[in-house]
Formats: sequence, C-alpha cells, structure tokens
Amino acid sequence: MSRIQQTFKRLEGEGRKALIPFITAGDPAPEMTLPLMQALVSGGADIIELGVPFSDPMADGPTIQRASERALAAGMSMRKLLDIVRSFRATGDETPIVLMGYANPIEAMGAERFAKAAAEAGVDGVLVVDYPPEECRGFADICKTFGLDPVFLLAPTSTEQRFDDVAAVGSGYIYYVSLKGVTGSATLDLDEVARRIPAIRQRVGMPVGVGFGIRDGATAAKIAVLADAVVIGSRIIEEIESSTREQAPAKVEAFLRGVRTAMDAVGVQA
Repeated sequence: MSRIQQTFKRLEGEGRKALIPFITAGDPAPEMTLPLMQALVSGGADIIELGVPFSDPMADGPTIQRASERALAAGMSMRKLLDIVRSFRATGDETPIVLMGYANPIEAMGAERFAKAAAEAGVDGVLVVDYPPEECRGFADICKTFGLDPVFLLAPTSTEQRFDDVAAVGSGYIYYVSLKGVTGSATLDLDEVARRIPAIRQRVGMPVGVGFGIRDGATAAKIAVLADAVVIGSRIIEEIESSTREQAPAKVEAFLRGVRTAMDAVGVQA
C-alpha cells in the first residue's frame, strides 16, 4: 500500500477528509519552497501537490501561470525540485507528495529516469495534466514499478469510458476538476459535484478529490461532505503573492489552518 493510500485509509478511520494544497515549486524562489511545504503541513495538509513549473501551463489560470513564470525566472528545474523533496524527506516528514505538471519536462528527462529519480527523492505520486489515461499505460506502469501512484484528472465532461480508462491505469486518488475552465476561475456548482462524485467512486474504486474554484473554508467544508479530498491551489498562491518572503509561510499556514478547521467541523457525511 502506497503512502497516499495509507493516508486515505487513516483519514477514513479518523472520520476526516484529505486536505490537499498545491504550490508551485520555486515560487517565489527555490529557497522558499521547503519552508512553504513545511507551513502547509503545519496548517493541516494531508497530501501536498507540488507543481512542476512549465512555460505553457494550459490548464492553469493566471494565478498559477504567474507562479510558474516566477519559478522559471528564478532558475527552478526538475533537478532542484527533486532536491527540495529530498530535503523535505530528510526532516522525517511522511506527508505524501504528488508532482503535478505537464508532459514536456518528463519527456525531456525520459519517463523511466524521471520516475526513478522522483521515487528516490521521496515523491509518492505524479499527475501529468496532458497525459490522457488511454494513451499512457506505459508511463503508468513505469510509475507503479517505482512505487509512484499515477493520478489522473476527471472533469464534468468526462464520459463513463474515460472513468473506466482512469480506473484501469490510475492509483492513489482521482482529481475531479469541478469546473469547465482553468484553475481559479468561475464558481463551483455543488449540485453538479454531488451528482458526479458517486458515479465516479463506483466506477473507479478510488478516493475522489475535488479541485478548481475552492477559495475558502466554507466552500471546502461543503466539498468535504461530498468528496474524499479537497484540493486548493490558486488561493494559496495568492497568499504567497501578497506576502513578503518572510511573511509567506506564516500566512499560508494560517490560511490553510482555517480551511482544515472548517473541513473537520463537518465530519464524514459522504
């Protein structure tokens, strides 16, 4: 059982839902990523999604696009990202880490070399936005060979065939994109989320996390009633953007703690 799977099992036993925050590695500078990751854990993160900065993040809205631009301008690279993960693990922290990004940096490195290096650094899962499940069984197999969970996206437009494709190759959890748009945009349709989650759970047999459009504790609590995990990204990046480097970890921790408290208040009702 992977560290991600163990986390969901533990939370189920505790009657709690997973809180999965996202930050972009290297934003606003490479040396800030480790303290920000530690702040996320202190604020109540159960799993961390760590963004791999990319020059053309097509699924991301302006906020995360800016984060990628800042990280790349500061010299962030895959090697530096994995060094940061290794440093995080050296502190003894067992919080699962999922790398989230795009195919190009992985293709440039080579899938097997990437998976081996990621696993050795202490990464637990990989979510590649532009790797459709029906076309990347080979990549998913490589990930599993090295103990990494290949995590996949589903959306409001996903068909039952796509559910089955994801079930065949994915593991760890499913990231359900709650909006027909980019990250940080529009308003959540909770009725639509409530309708889709049971069908996804039934067909894929994995925990379902919901992201895109969650900006506060109140909304996170409503999602926690419906899903197995809540994913928050753009709102955390905004906290980083509006802070000095010295203030950013404390502000991120305080924001996330408020979300964690709101989620825990509703308990397990799904």
